[in-house]
Amino acid sequence: MSLSRRNFLQLAVAVNALSLFKAGTVHAEPETGLKFGAPTPFSFETLKALARERAGRGYTPPPQPNPEVVKQIDYDAHGKLQYRKEAALWAETGSVYPISFQHVGMFFPKTVTMNVVEKGTSREILYDPKLFTMGPDHVAKDLPANPSAFAGFWVHESRKGSDWKKREPWVTFLGASYFRAIGELGQVGLSARGIALSPGTSNPEEFPDFVSFWFEAAAKTEDPLIVHALLDGPSLTGAYKFSLKRSKGVIMEIEAALFLRKDIERLGIAPLTSMYWFSETAKPTSADWRPEVHDSDGLALWTGVGEHIWRPLNNPARIQVSSFADKSPKGFGLGQRDRVLDHYQDGVRYHLRPSAWVEPLGDWGEGAVQLTEIPTDDEIHDNIVAMWVPKEPAAAGKTYDLRYRIHWLADEPFSSTLARCVATRLGNGGQPGKPRPKGVRKFMVEFLGKPLAKLPFGEEPEPVITASRGELSRIEIEAVPDDVPGHWRTHFDLAVTGPDPVEIRCYLRYKDEVMSETWLYQYHPF
Repeated sequence: MSLSRRNFLQLAVAVNALSLFKAGTVHAEPETGLKFGAPTPFSFETLKALARERAGRGYTPPPQPNPEVVKQIDYDAHGKLQYRKEAALWAETGSVYPISFQHVGMFFPKTVTMNVVEKGTSREILYDPKLFTMGPDHVAKDLPANPSAFAGFWVHESRKGSDWKKREPWVTFLGASYFRAIGELGQVGLSARGIALSPGTSNPEEFPDFVSFWFEAAAKTEDPLIVHALLDGPSLTGAYKFSLKRSKGVIMEIEAALFLRKDIERLGIAPLTSMYWFSETAKPTSADWRPEVHDSDGLALWTGVGEHIWRPLNNPARIQVSSFADKSPKGFGLGQRDRVLDHYQDGVRYHLRPSAWVEPLGDWGEGAVQLTEIPTDDEIHDNIVAMWVPKEPAAAGKTYDLRYRIHWLADEPFSSTLARCVATRLGNGGQPGKPRPKGVRKFMVEFLGKPLAKLPFGEEPEPVITASRGELSRIEIEAVPDDVPGHWRTHFDLAVTGPDPVEIRCYLRYKDEVMSETWLYQYHPF
């Protein structure tokens, strides 16, 4: 899989590294060319103990390859550093899922150590420039073997199936604590992170890093591949265990132990990061030739009390943080619901980008799902963050033990029986054929689903609409004239003065029965 320019930019945040173990006796695998360091006992418990011990002392920036050389490995130079697939970990034997490694470069300048685990013993995988295809004039050839020039890794498709060397990887870890997976429609898109620290606040966001990984083999394709990771940064450390399972998409079961060095203004658990530039909802005139450009078009919530919510994304004029208070949430995610190619007209296949859903395992208590929306004028920037923020302050010395799953699929893994929001559109308010009043916007919201298809003949649902401020008028409901059963839309006008955002809420009901999920929208008057 070739790395796009946007992939570099979205992950170019800070890549930390740490040499955990000094290489002792070197062991070579002649069939792959890989070389390994001295054996060291390893378990997830020892990793947690290491993270706890490191949190008790000051943060030390890790070593990194020669910065003067690495900064010359730009986008084009990095593209020429292809890892030799025949040298992949488990290329011929061992795990059914081979792993190849990514090289440091301008956007990923620091080392991440790699280790293989077998029967409770780990050995560091040693960097060697011969593992990469680089010409005699490539600047990377001047980097020494120590510190390692590994920056991340790819997990490839099973050796038991089609030629894994020609297929895109199904999981990638590269840059800070970023990782992502392929969805069931065969595409990658949005990313996840190990942790998010204070995005959208007045303080600079901090990006801790996965500084070392340990890999445990999957004997069969139905077995999970186990990846352990050490997180380190100025404000906290963490031990992570990823159980990666290839299904119709990818399911990751994650166990994490966090240890805080400092007070953290906003601790983001299970963060998802995506890109939303514009969509059918609203777009600047002639901003781009395509009708829509986004990796995700909405935030989905399944609250602790069982309410299903859909919140379309915005590209605001300034940073906006929305907080959805909850207790014991059932899940949240960033979704790509619009699957029609004609709505994008783009060869990069935005219509196939995965949705990612976070499923808490255990009771997460009180807190909020927070959505941060950052202005962007291009698709190269990830400008959306969704995460869980615990209610209790994240104080220095505090620890967290967390378990959750991330489902990388085409849709939410736990579908609701309610009708779903399938489109949101804005326009000028007022009545066609008459002067349009200033400060009035028209909203059109579409719902589709079986409950609406089962309405008695001649009956229609009732839209229930509220707004945090302003005056609602001209509320109407109608069946969409496309002969699709259960496809309805409501439209209404909102008159509002002043620039402050307006929170709007809408759902459909029939008599006393809720028929649809709840549509939430943050409107920014202009």
